[in-house]
Amino acid sequence: MGLAPFLAKSRPFTRRPTFKSISTFAHLRRQSQPLEPPPLQNPLPANPKSLSSTLSDSPVITAAQVHISYGFLPGKFDEQMKSLAKMLAAKSLIDQLSDWMTEHRWAEVKQLFEFWIRSLDNSGKPNKPDVNLYNHYLRASMLLGTPPGELLNIVAQMDDCGVLPNTASFNLVLKAMQLAGESRAAERLIGRMLQIGKEHGNCLPDDESYDLIVNLLLSANQIESAVKNIDMMLKSGYMLSVTAFIGCVQTCVNNGRLDTLVSIIEKCKKTDLNKSLHPPWRVCNFIADVAMQSDSSDLTYYALEFMAKWIARGEKASPAVLLSVDEGLVVSALGTAGRTYNSRLLDGSWAVLKRSLRQKKVPRPESYIAKIYAHANSGNLQMAFSTLQDFEGDHGNSSEDDGEGLFSPFYSLNPLVVACSKKGFTTLDTVYHQLENLSRADPPYKSIAALNCIILGCANIWDLDRAYQTFNDINTTFGLTPNIHSYNALICAFGKLSKRDEAVKVFEHCIGLGVKPNMTTYSLLIDAHLTTRDPKAALAVIDHMIGAGCEPSKEMLKKVRRRCVREMDYESDEKVESLARQFKIRMGTEVRRDLLFNLHYITDYS
Repeated sequence: MGLAPFLAKSRPFTRRPTFKSISTFAHLRRQSQPLEPPPLQNPLPANPKSLSSTLSDSPVITAAQVHISYGFLPGKFDEQMKSLAKMLAAKSLIDQLSDWMTEHRWAEVKQLFEFWIRSLDNSGKPNKPDVNLYNHYLRASMLLGTPPGELLNIVAQMDDCGVLPNTASFNLVLKAMQLAGESRAAERLIGRMLQIGKEHGNCLPDDESYDLIVNLLLSANQIESAVKNIDMMLKSGYMLSVTAFIGCVQTCVNNGRLDTLVSIIEKCKKTDLNKSLHPPWRVCNFIADVAMQSDSSDLTYYALEFMAKWIARGEKASPAVLLSVDEGLVVSALGTAGRTYNSRLLDGSWAVLKRSLRQKKVPRPESYIAKIYAHANSGNLQMAFSTLQDFEGDHGNSSEDDGEGLFSPFYSLNPLVVACSKKGFTTLDTVYHQLENLSRADPPYKSIAALNCIILGCANIWDLDRAYQTFNDINTTFGLTPNIHSYNALICAFGKLSKRDEAVKVFEHCIGLGVKPNMTTYSLLIDAHLTTRDPKAALAVIDHMIGAGCEPSKEMLKKVRRRCVREMDYESDEKVESLARQFKIRMGTEVRRDLLFNLHYITDYS
């Protein structure tokens, strides 16, 4: 029998027999054995001396010498397990189980414990396991895929044996429930742990228990129950793990519960142990992106706060790891602050940007424009104009040629214009007097971009006199030279009041001074002509624009064509179509506009 395992393992390499055998093993030759004499009916007892010498000569079998192999001969394997279980005491057993758990021999751990608990100790009494031995048994059973119901039966057997389960015992059952997705049973088990823990403190849930139940509930989209268990975890003084927090982020985002995620973060910030919570960098970026898409200012602020913690942590590391927040993300955060009127997010975003740049670079123009927009929307004009001053200091003087429109009151600084004209002339006069006082300060601050915003603000409230007076004060009071944006704002003021001739004179004066007009200039002048129903003059402006090297836009040609149709100027309409073909502009149709224009309104209701 000693050769059977060897022959079984080496069977594929043996030569196949030429005959068919019923047995699955190779044929073994057996030599004839002599017949043993039949035993006597009443044999004499053995010689005591020879028996004692036989027992003394047999080797002592230790636990290390017992070879466990459950691939073949299960009967022999069970006998080895039984003999090993009879020899081991409780302390030796737990050492043996620990070694096998390290080697992932979970089936052997389970079988040895079952044989041991049914065996007798040296005094002839049944073996009494403790909670640690049962926990090894529970862990092995859980890793072998035992259902949670059977694990609960094992816990009930512990009570029958007078062994009180501890937190680790219940955590193993919770782990099995998590793998099986049994969220309701896990909640009941947590409740049972809390109930037993009132009398026995070693049964109360710990951080691992709450981590298991929170992850299980989040995977089942039971957000309310998960938040309830997070509250109990924080009140118990445990720290929310990063894994559980990432699960909260993913589940709340998938279900559109960003307010719940904000409340979880705020609850963590109230506890000293969880104040240092900072998810991975990629998760911070993900939270910021989702929050800004939903205009959640508080969540955006917390995402930037997590990034600031990472930046500070990297600077203190050895060697230092210099992390930086993407400036485009900060620009989006400033836009969110402006839309939601959140000053805390505004200040936090700018602080994170300055720390990321580390005084090696200045913020980009987009960052300054976004900050001006946020301050203007919040109604903080003083900070908005202060940001404009920094903007001018870092990105050149606004009196220089500004073809890109960085300081244009019609585009980049338009939020500041809207904020100035929000309360009418009262706000405009206040801003003007503040700028006048700053021009006399030491050092003086004179900004033509700020004055242009006031001129356009006056045009927005149809106050031509204030607009014209402010335009004249650019040179007389502040000692500055009007730029193209100044002339554009004045043309806009005249155009709004249908003063086409005065707008044309301003344009001619601008050309005479050598100031180069831009697309906004031509667009405003065309609007002034169309307001007076003169499409031919508008086409003349387009010809002048083409001669200056500019191309008309689609919207510009559509406005002229619309006026041509209203005035039934078909000659001008054909010219518009030729310009569209020349510059390869697809004009499209205006069926809906034509339907509204051709409606015949009836005033006779009788």
